[in-house]
Amino acid sequence: MNNKIIIINGPNLNLLGEREQSQYGSTTFEELKEICLDKSKELGLIADFSQSNIEGEIVGLIQDSRKNFDGIIINAAAFTHTSVAIRDALSIFKKPIIELHISNIYKREEFRQKSLISDVVTGGIFGLGADGYILAIISMQKLLQNEN
Repeated sequence: MNNKIIIINGPNLNLLGEREQSQYGSTTFEELKEICLDKSKELGLIADFSQSNIEGEIVGLIQDSRKNFDGIIINAAAFTHTSVAIRDALSIFKKPIIELHISNIYKREEFRQKSLISDVVTGGIFGLGADGYILAIISMQKLLQNEN
């Protein structure tokens, strides 16, 4: 079974628990990381959990993932709405990708309602808070299991 996934987090997600708790909840980034790694292990997945505020680093992570990972879960954060480079890197991946957002981007400001990556991912989870990560991990495990 394919079982290596990477969870990529974009700009400002390292400040979870500190910023706009009404939008993003009180779970800290480190707590979220621990929850995700534990859930992945429970489901028989080997997970890497990363975060960057730098667009080019995220592009590099996605490119490197082609050889090292079977699936990507990505919360591109603000880059969702602006980065053609991240979109292009994801389109080259050719394996399951889940787009994830803690808040419902479609209920927010107009500029946040356009995702440049939605049309190149397998599916998306929006607006379910930190629990969306758990749902994404479960969904990814099922996607990878069905590939075999």
